[in-house]
Amino acid sequence: MATTKSRRTSHFICNECGTVAPKWTGRCDGCGEWNTVVEEIILPGSTPSIQPASPALPITEVSTLDATPIATGIDELDRVLGGGLVAGSVTLVGGEPGIGKSTLLLQVLAHPSRLDSIALYVTAEESAQQVRRRAERLGEIHPNLLLAAETNLSHILSHIHQHRPTCVVVDSIQTVFDPELSSAPGSVGQVRHCSHQLVSVAKQLGVAVVLVGHVTKDGSLAGPRVLEHVVDTVLSFEGDRHHSLRLLRATKHRYGSTQEIGIFAMSELGLEAVVDPSAMFLADRRPGIAGSVVVATTDGNRPIMVEVQALVADSKASNPRRNFTGVDPGRVSLLLAVLERRAEIPVLALDAYAMAVGGARVMEPGADLGICAAVVSSLTGKPVPEDFVLCGEVGLGGELRGVSGLERRLSEAARLGFQRALVASSAPEMSVGLDLIRVSTVFDAMLALGLIQF
Repeated sequence: MATTKSRRTSHFICNECGTVAPKWTGRCDGCGEWNTVVEEIILPGSTPSIQPASPALPITEVSTLDATPIATGIDELDRVLGGGLVAGSVTLVGGEPGIGKSTLLLQVLAHPSRLDSIALYVTAEESAQQVRRRAERLGEIHPNLLLAAETNLSHILSHIHQHRPTCVVVDSIQTVFDPELSSAPGSVGQVRHCSHQLVSVAKQLGVAVVLVGHVTKDGSLAGPRVLEHVVDTVLSFEGDRHHSLRLLRATKHRYGSTQEIGIFAMSELGLEAVVDPSAMFLADRRPGIAGSVVVATTDGNRPIMVEVQALVADSKASNPRRNFTGVDPGRVSLLLAVLERRAEIPVLALDAYAMAVGGARVMEPGADLGICAAVVSSLTGKPVPEDFVLCGEVGLGGELRGVSGLERRLSEAARLGFQRALVASSAPEMSVGLDLIRVSTVFDAMLALGLIQF
């Protein structure tokens, strides 16, 4: 009796959006891009086993020991990860080129706390010599850190099986390829297949795997969306290349909260943890300057005091100029309109500039009141009293609304020496060591600060 042999099949897929087509076409029907459709080989699958790999257990009998995080030795990273990396987990780290992803991960693998364990750094973009030079510059060298300059997936898996490291970094997943697939490295098919294989070996051997991912022009992770779905944690490394400040946040984390952020400063010796970000942002502040205000913000669960500055000037053009850095441009434009219509403060015909100082990014509504006060202070030339901290959301009707986590924000302000806080009238009673001045509208807030007269 003749047996039917399994044969490899193929389909066509777009490298840009992942749309599958039955045949090759010059233009993708999904995204409209030209010459992005390539053939992808589908490897024959094995017959699924009827016997389950593991028995079903009552949830009360499931052990949580395997999900216990292991500290990386980098405090700010451990804060974001909820204690550290979990054995068998897969973490995806994304960020713009040159932001410091490779530096951070090299510091993790070469940290003195890992002297007794094997760590593997797979460099698929740089040579081993380049990574060695960076490690020497950072002072992070020990013999248990293994380097492998590989792009072939089978070779990478062989290294993992041979050395059984506790942690593996693959830098980056977009440059790894499997020769069994005909598509080029970085294509949708290659990224999806290679990531699945690395996730499988991480679960099988209990190895913590960290993948570095490229980002697109809009800052999102490149490659198929399935890449973010199959991993356990997705970390975003952010920052302005013209400033030393770097922010690390989790957009997905199966082992903990996504409300924590890590703050680093880039130096010649690598990334250094910023223990007191509020003090760093306010270090060069000059009190008594019109247009300067300190706002109590939060990023996730972390309260941070940030200086917001504004400057308004007579416009020489028919369309006044608007230039905003580190703040939401659309929201600042909205606040200018609220000041004009609800508080009768003429600002729409003026050139307006606003910024969050020190490379900070303030995108939450709790900074609304501070931005309004900075604009009005610049307009009138009257500085906001230096012992004031401001916090509140401004509505389209000019009303002042409360914000979440107000007690944490104001406790941080009190620790830094502020004495008074301007908040919404609906703010709850709390003991934070500050005199709370409650107002109901943005107009009343400007009166309370002495920036305008009734």
